Amino acid sequence: MRIEDVHALGLRGATPRGGWARELEPADVVHTLVVVTTDGGVVGYGSVFTSEDLVRAALAVLRDLLLGESAVEPERVAEKLHRHTFWQGRGGAVTHTVGGIDIALWDILGKVTGQPVGRLLGGTYRDRVMPYASLLADSVEQVTSQIAELREHGFRAFKIGWGALGRKDRRYDEKLVAAAREAADDATVAVDVGASDANWPHGYKWALATARMLADYDVAWLEEPLDPDHITEYAMLRRAAAVPIAGGEVLTRRQSFVPFLDAYAWDIVQPDVTKVGGLSEQRRIGWYAQERGVRLIPHGWNTAVGLASDLQLASALPGTDLVEYKTGSPYIDEIVRSPWTLDADGMLAVPDRPGLGIALDPEAVGRYCDVPPALRHVLLRDQTEHNRQETRA
Repeated sequence: MRIEDVHALGLRGATPRGGWARELEPADVVHTLVVVTTDGGVVGYGSVFTSEDLVRAALAVLRDLLLGESAVEPERVAEKLHRHTFWQGRGGAVTHTVGGIDIALWDILGKVTGQPVGRLLGGTYRDRVMPYASLLADSVEQVTSQIAELREHGFRAFKIGWGALGRKDRRYDEKLVAAAREAADDATVAVDVGASDANWPHGYKWALATARMLADYDVAWLEEPLDPDHITEYAMLRRAAAVPIAGGEVLTRRQSFVPFLDAYAWDIVQPDVTKVGGLSEQRRIGWYAQERGVRLIPHGWNTAVGLASDLQLASALPGTDLVEYKTGSPYIDEIVRSPWTLDADGMLAVPDRPGLGIALDPEAVGRYCDVPPALRHVLLRDQTEHNRQETRA
């Protein structure tokens, strides 16, 4: 089976706030879906944490290398694309776009073989995963009310981040964390201060003092407390901190993670499948991390396709028992045919249909991007096949 074409669909109109110094607007495009079609009629979905313009520019570079290639050899094809585009610069939009293609090819391989991607990635350690609800820490009142509401909807784990954290004073930081812990009761609470933000003002000493404060509130981990390039300071902090230290969401390519992992700079590594280069890169990072006693918990502030990918990877790695769930985003909650549903224990089932186990809803996708008529027909056909499999199951 050969790759026939590849399409980019930038999502706009409901882009959630990120808490960034230069805040996102609903019309901004930072998440772009990738759809790969084949000469056998099978379609695969990927997702890229990059604007549509950059993804389309990257596809213009990659297209001649991609079209006509095998549609069922994701790792080989992705590595070919990486190696032939080194001269464009390692990492960045080209790597992100290769990752979206890689995810789509894993989806196709699963559909062709009749297997969920997690099984193809190495096996099934679990068939359900705990999602942690990810929310901005804008104010004490907002943190309290949102966690209470999310608990009503069944969530049992939470992460507060960005917003006001680290951007007012230490006393307010502690008030935010105390509010989250009280609202969550004995549920998991993690804290992400977002030091990759453009105007982040703090360094090592602030991070160490914050880690000491968080230990009093039984926080699961402290995420991105330092400039994302500061390997030495991360390693120092990990040795000194009483809480686990997490990072890595902004890095691309598995090779970028090696120095951090070799320096034992993190307790938890957080590659984002829609940035790092896809499932092929993310899986290899997970294996490398495991050999150094580091857990992989994926960064997942992206789309339903990214969430499905994370769930499949979590089923295939022994230590990955949490995934991030960006609450309140239509790009996660609305664009797939079957909605995500928490069970009584606050867990998400790993989709067990072939491939990623999801189908895009053409009507819902069309609310957030322009879908060409021919591609809409492809999505409708794939949705019909997904419905048929559900009925048969």
